[in-house]
Amino acid sequence: MPEVLPSLLAADFTRLGDHIAQVESAGARILHVDIMDGHFVPNLSMGTPVLAAVRKITRLTLDVHLMVANPDTIAPLFLAAGADCVSVH
Repeated sequence: MPEVLPSLLAADFTRLGDHIAQVESAGARILHVDIMDGHFVPNLSMGTPVLAAVRKITRLTLDVHLMVANPDTIAPLFLAAGADCVSVH
């Protein structure tokens, strides 16, 4: 069955816990997390401290999407911070 994954990047980071609680209440099972390094793609998003903080407040599956120049060195850091799965470009 198709599933819609809410994206953490769309959240207001001053109310991150509230937004995560809303997607949990709506029945989401997976939270999509875009990671951009400003090199592989021109945008810059968040790092492992944010993911580790999110992991502490939710049991949702954390689907991390790496758009970074060195995914082989970055992926283990996000897995250690609480990612359940990692996809790379």
